[in-house]
Amino acid sequence: MGTQESNEQGHGTARRALLGAAVLGAGGAVLGLPGAARADERHGGGGYQSLPKPTVIGHRGASGYRPEHTFGSYQLALDLGAHVIEAGDLVPTRDGHLVCRHEPEIGGTTDVAAHPEFADRKTTKSLDGVATTGWFTEDFTLAELKTLRAIERIPATRQRNTIYNGRWEIPTFEEVLRWQDEQTRKRGKQVWIYPELKHPTYFRKLGLGTEERLARLLRKYGKDKKNSPVIIQSFEPTSLQRMNELVGNPLAVLLSTANTRPWDFVESGDPRTVADLIKPEGLAWLASFAQGIGPTLDLIIPKDANGNLTTPTTLVDDAHEAGLVLHPYTMRNENTFLPANFKKGTDPNAYGDVFGAFRTYFETGIDGVFSDNADTALLARADFVNG
Repeated sequence: MGTQESNEQGHGTARRALLGAAVLGAGGAVLGLPGAARADERHGGGGYQSLPKPTVIGHRGASGYRPEHTFGSYQLALDLGAHVIEAGDLVPTRDGHLVCRHEPEIGGTTDVAAHPEFADRKTTKSLDGVATTGWFTEDFTLAELKTLRAIERIPATRQRNTIYNGRWEIPTFEEVLRWQDEQTRKRGKQVWIYPELKHPTYFRKLGLGTEERLARLLRKYGKDKKNSPVIIQSFEPTSLQRMNELVGNPLAVLLSTANTRPWDFVESGDPRTVADLIKPEGLAWLASFAQGIGPTLDLIIPKDANGNLTTPTTLVDDAHEAGLVLHPYTMRNENTFLPANFKKGTDPNAYGDVFGAFRTYFETGIDGVFSDNADTALLARADFVNG
């Protein structure tokens, strides 16, 4: 789907020249420049390939500034100018609704622990082979979850975000789809979203298969086509194979560290690791049903024993050769998340040289990036494209 063109655009001066006009639109969205509206009108009209490159994806919204997966976070990311909003890590309720939480365990992202009526729901489960203790969405009805409120997931790092604790409820994905339509109408340009199917094998074994539920919602809202403004992602390749049979949406396989195996592979006995999937033959297999990959940034540029970036791998070129776009995760501003050679000072929660880190990753030819701080990402993108 236009993949050779993507590959050619991914390198050097030709790429910068081609993207020069597009970045004016992205920068204008933040800075109020006159070119913003005209450039943005082009975004989303021809499917995912029409998105500006590098694409800035608001990771769980604007989770650097608001509790993640809330409408406060999604709205802010959109207002900051993100090209796509990761609106929805999708997990089901007991009565089959898809809601937006980072994980099915919600003790760290909601105030459920402060609700004595739910104290007896706390339990320990095996989640993809890991013993996990807390409260799980599949043990609550939607009505019960709607009595909870979202809180900051990493308060020690983002203490300022805690002032918004309790302000927003847990959104359903159906509410996200309606919000997407509303914002598209208000802004006069297509709003894009990038939901993730979380732990689909785990939920299928519970009788709560999420792929069919997602497909039904996409069909209901007319967003199940190849050019629909919804990119679907998952760490489980076979889940996306299933989605490929159900809908026409663009699909992206998320890839963790090289020595890990997707949980669906573990369950089925497939011996392949992520290291196998990022070889040319593995990428060709992924490209048989998906349009992109979402690798961890360490698969793009590994770190040495001291946490410094080393030499880029061949993954960007190899993926482009297979016809796949790359949207790696996740850029964050705080020192604690940055490579050692881009940290500044000794405070792990202070901002580091994030612009230097963005430039280094953009220079590899990636097609976009997930970022907790969309405004920072857009400025870094402008520096790169215009530089």
